[in-house]
Amino acid sequence: MIECRGLTKVYDGVRIVDGVDFEVARGQTLVLIGASGSGKTTTLKMLNRLIEPSAGVIRIDGEDTRSLVPHVLRRRIGYGSQQAGLFPHMNVAENVGVTAGLLGWPRARIATRVDELLERVQLAPDHYRDRPVTELSGGEQQRVSLARALAVAPRVLLLDEPFAALDPVTRDALQQELLGLVSDLDLAVVFVTHDMSEALLLGDRIAFLEAGRFARFGTPAELLREPGNERVAEYLRAPRRQAERIEALLAPEPGR
Repeated sequence: MIECRGLTKVYDGVRIVDGVDFEVARGQTLVLIGASGSGKTTTLKMLNRLIEPSAGVIRIDGEDTRSLVPHVLRRRIGYGSQQAGLFPHMNVAENVGVTAGLLGWPRARIATRVDELLERVQLAPDHYRDRPVTELSGGEQQRVSLARALAVAPRVLLLDEPFAALDPVTRDALQQELLGLVSDLDLAVVFVTHDMSEALLLGDRIAFLEAGRFARFGTPAELLREPGNERVAEYLRAPRRQAERIEALLAPEPGR
């Protein structure tokens, strides 16, 4: 569904993304992880031409994205980010249905689709449909953002740290919801995060970026078995330490 060959972005002579190659099939999630400035978000935004590549080829379902007008391409691809990006002057239903409206869907079809998606992200339509988005919590706004990204049944979903600012319970719930959506809707997903635990939980494959290149690329199990370099190993140690600490807390106290 997504195919990239030699994807490159150069700013002022500096290669922010340097000739990366990857593919993402339907029903799969590729997680991009790395330090700030490693090229994760730039790579993601080149897929829907929010940033224009300097070189390379991107194909979505076999179609070269350069053959499409950028706004037409973006309406075919779901996109969500940490900031949610909701329109504050619109209510929840208007935000979710905005892209469908731009594509000329009939009002009745939009209303039905909005309710379907609000149910899917666990926001009761009767309670949330007409609410101003400015009255929602951060977690509720992220759910609305995810529903909007899925509104016109895209085949590709791009997510840039969408859960980073959420409390742990809400974050876990949305991670589980995303896993279900990828499977049920057969989506091809590219997901950017700084969090290795999140990458291991959500990714079918993980690309670790350093200086715009893939320093390591593989399944979560492959990275855990063979990190490949010390920087990747350092990222992987954090979730292991956390898991070991939790196990230690659950161990019986001496003498009991």
